[in-house]
Amino acid sequence: MKKILITGANGFVGSHLVVEALNRNYKVFASVRKTSNFSHLPLDKIQLVHPDLSDKNKLKEFFDSNETFDYIIHNAGVTKTCKKEVFDTVNYQYTKNLIEALRETGKIPQKYIQISSLAAYGPGDPISLKPVKDTDAPQPISLYGESKLKTEKYIKSIKDFPYLIFRPTGVYGPREQDFYIMFKSIKKGLETYIGTKKQYISLIYVKDLSRLLMDALESEVVHKSYFASDLHTYTAEEFNNRIKKALNAKTVQLVFPAKMVKYLTWLNEKLSCKLFGKIPTLNTEKFKEISQQNWLCDSSGLVYDFNFTPEYSLEEGIEETLNWYKENNLI
Repeated sequence: MKKILITGANGFVGSHLVVEALNRNYKVFASVRKTSNFSHLPLDKIQLVHPDLSDKNKLKEFFDSNETFDYIIHNAGVTKTCKKEVFDTVNYQYTKNLIEALRETGKIPQKYIQISSLAAYGPGDPISLKPVKDTDAPQPISLYGESKLKTEKYIKSIKDFPYLIFRPTGVYGPREQDFYIMFKSIKKGLETYIGTKKQYISLIYVKDLSRLLMDALESEVVHKSYFASDLHTYTAEEFNNRIKKALNAKTVQLVFPAKMVKYLTWLNEKLSCKLFGKIPTLNTEKFKEISQQNWLCDSSGLVYDFNFTPEYSLEEGIEETLNWYKENNLI
């Protein structure tokens, strides 16, 4: 039985990766913080581990005390924070610690997958609406994107390290929280946009992403990077229309001026961080991204290298997501 280490295993994508790995009969080591919420993890089927990604020496002790993992998926990271320097610390430095510890202990796995983000490359041209390609020059517009790009550059600089890098687009599915806000708003009859309804987006259902990543682990491909989408193009309005249909809801459409939303987002972030020490879902860094018009990307490499075909249509993914929200009394 092959062993796989999944960091950030208790999160949205990580918990789905755990299930997919178990379905393929892997021995799963779920890397989580001791204070994490484990409610979405099958604790009787996995082994929880708590490596300290902030300390390379402690990571070396962790790897020295364990057998070599056959595969590692590094999914842990931070997507929002009140302290902007944390993006670089967690997304870049912690990854660097992890990889250096693996190399210095001689515990390099057969394959290492880094979960990056489309944000590492930034949005596409709003006029031509051409999808972003792996060969394009990256132009991240957020600190989160910059930290992901810095991490990618570091990994690609390492010789003889069996990596693959995946940049997921908008990932939706059961247990997701950001798109959940949209589902809940539409359920209440309100459909909102920033600047325009003609925002072009790419998406991928979380179970399709998990299957793709596991297929990539089991392939012979190394030293490459990919944008991970379901190979289709959508508009934000189209996505909302599918949600409305699934909810059988009618909405009032509101298009808010981008400048107004930018100011309100800044004000809300300042107050939330100062009073409660928590970053709101819609924050200044997130605004930089969601206010862009073109988030299309070229995922054709997934077809060529892994014969990837999404198993879920957008309608099927939305329906399954909605059912989960209902079952958990969230909608």
